[in-house]
Amino acid sequence: MFERKIIFILLISFFAIGAKAQFEDLQFGTDSTLEVVTWNIEHFPKNGQSTIDYVSQIIQALDVDIVAIQEVSDKSYLDQLTDGMEAYDNFYAYNQYVALAFVYKTALFQDISFFEIFKNKNREFPRSPLVMKMDYLGQEFVIINNHFKCCGNQIMDLNDEWDEETRRHDASVLIDDYIASNYPAGNIIVVGDLNDILTDIPQNNVFQVFIDNPDEYLFADMAIAEGDEANWSYPTWPSHIDHILISNELIDDLGNPASTIQTIKVDEYFEQGWSGYDYNVSDHRPVGLMLKTESLLGVPANDIPARKILVFPNPTSDYVSFSFPAADAEMSLRIYSAVGQEVFDLAIPKNQSEFSMDFSAYESGLYFVKLSSSTTKPIVARFIKN
Repeated sequence: MFERKIIFILLISFFAIGAKAQFEDLQFGTDSTLEVVTWNIEHFPKNGQSTIDYVSQIIQALDVDIVAIQEVSDKSYLDQLTDGMEAYDNFYAYNQYVALAFVYKTALFQDISFFEIFKNKNREFPRSPLVMKMDYLGQEFVIINNHFKCCGNQIMDLNDEWDEETRRHDASVLIDDYIASNYPAGNIIVVGDLNDILTDIPQNNVFQVFIDNPDEYLFADMAIAEGDEANWSYPTWPSHIDHILISNELIDDLGNPASTIQTIKVDEYFEQGWSGYDYNVSDHRPVGLMLKTESLLGVPANDIPARKILVFPNPTSDYVSFSFPAADAEMSLRIYSAVGQEVFDLAIPKNQSEFSMDFSAYESGLYFVKLSSSTTKPIVARFIKN
């Protein structure tokens, strides 16, 4: 019995080492960008423990911040996945068949919340959209994970409410209404296996509500949809049906040279190519968005000209002081590293207008200080630690 345990442990170790080597050249994320990936991991785990091990190695190799997953069979499998990924945690939408889920880096985000919307709209949404709301570098982001109704004949019949294309069309309209009503000026990213293409003619295009409103929305992956089928997310059809839609607040960020979007061809890292990937992981490729957010912490200077934080000395090597307008309510003073990790948090009593601290133990680099309260707009400043 003891010898068999030793052999089993060795086999697991050899697999882990082999998988790590297999994906050592696979990469996507960086320390200075926000990465959001949508991935239908078909009936996860499709091939049991092998799938869990492969997906763990793939996500860690990609080094992405958020993975919006479709088709998770059970929460226990998701827990097994993130138990082996030190930097990540998960959230799972209960009471859904092949449920929606998020896997995300825990250190990058603050004030995280998850919730479902349109739970009573089963015709439009066979699976209720799962929302992740969080604070990243002082900005609120809202990510809406979806898995639209599949199938159909590529012709939309709006007179038939159970027509598959009509159901996807109506789901798109509801998502648009939800964003306009709840986050009219928010940083919104809509992702998922949306089960239809972007390039249909307008009368059959289930996404036309977004396409007709370029002042508010952009399909970040439109160039993929219009391009070579070798880069599409669902090769077995072939088609491109996994999409990432962004609100206008993020369009300038997507235009940054450091930003990108691509179908991530994980199948190319399997010895058997597509067949090996399809057997062990999924019939969908992940689609990844990388955003370089120039407006770090999201507080334009011209929006709050009368309220500033003064930081001195700047740069600093040991003690640093902050001077700011007093407020008539308790304020929160938070300090973030350049990659968005919160490193310090303190409650500032009302009417206090300055604070000093010993910063000598912190690593050298760029930091951001954010001050906020329930009665004032947040204000932000940056400083350097030598």
